[in-house]
Amino acid sequence: MQYARWKEECSQMFPVVGSGRFITAPVITEDGQPIQDPLVLLETNPDKGQALPPDDNGGANVSGNGLETVKDKKAIQWMLTLHQIGLDVVRTDRTLVFYEKLENLSKLWDILAVYAWIDTDVGYCQGMSDLCSPMIILLEDEADAFWCFERLMRRLRGNFRCTDSSVGVEAQLSNLAAITQVIDPKLHQHLETLGGGDYLFAFRMLMVLFRREFSFGDSLYLWEMMWALEYDPDLFLLYEEPESASEKAEGSKGKAKSRRQCGKYERENMKNGAKNSEAPLPISIFLVASVLKDKSTKLLQEARGLDDVVKILNDITGNLDARKACTGAMKLHKKYLKKAKKT
Repeated sequence: MQYARWKEECSQMFPVVGSGRFITAPVITEDGQPIQDPLVLLETNPDKGQALPPDDNGGANVSGNGLETVKDKKAIQWMLTLHQIGLDVVRTDRTLVFYEKLENLSKLWDILAVYAWIDTDVGYCQGMSDLCSPMIILLEDEADAFWCFERLMRRLRGNFRCTDSSVGVEAQLSNLAAITQVIDPKLHQHLETLGGGDYLFAFRMLMVLFRREFSFGDSLYLWEMMWALEYDPDLFLLYEEPESASEKAEGSKGKAKSRRQCGKYERENMKNGAKNSEAPLPISIFLVASVLKDKSTKLLQEARGLDDVVKILNDITGNLDARKACTGAMKLHKKYLKKAKKT
């Protein structure tokens, strides 16, 4: 198995991988020298949690537990991320009983460590643990969980491409601003006045696909909804509110066309990767717009600065209703298409 080979490769470089443990402290410096920190030694070799003597050349020689001098640049870069992965692992879904077991925490750490090794372009970034966690919980086999995560990252790795001048979700945030300006111009103007016209306060929602704004179960419901629409637009019916008698009287032809458009809308977005300005917008953006619309009154009345906007949105963490958000997203999508067509 390819995953097993990669994991063994990582274990050869750093034996903690696959050991049932993980680290939360740096293990090497940026020039590849091992760090002789008591916490590092305890985590990497719990049976010998004490400082070890230097080698004949005066450098730290901790062979046998992975803390040797590292010269390969790729290996150095990878090992520099391992403790950050560990810090994020212990914070991920920490309210779930599942992660009270060390073996489950180490499994999450192993998968993220192996992924960081094979994805030399992106490596590991904060937030990836949120995306990987459901795979660990839902799939007993570690290799299966890895490949599901790897497949998900094919969709989302662009979100984690950040530079000094741009963030990975910048295009999505720009589209969110355009949508909000059309469907709720009053809120958009208010946010611009507060200096939030770049919509960076919504960064996390798009980055990790609502894992922190919704409960564990509801976030998976949203994922299923978004992905199901790409392959079967008729599933759109599952996420719509019941029709009124008057709506039924209008016939189903228009709705069927709308569903086909939404399905095509998502499929085309996957094909072209939203590389051009006319690319279809992913439904995830309308989900964020739905959340903002739902909190519009509170934002207009109580937000007097960007800190207030962030606080109001942070207060909803774990308390949103997925079905309500989906229904709102579909309505906004329909409303936006109508208004955009007119303009």
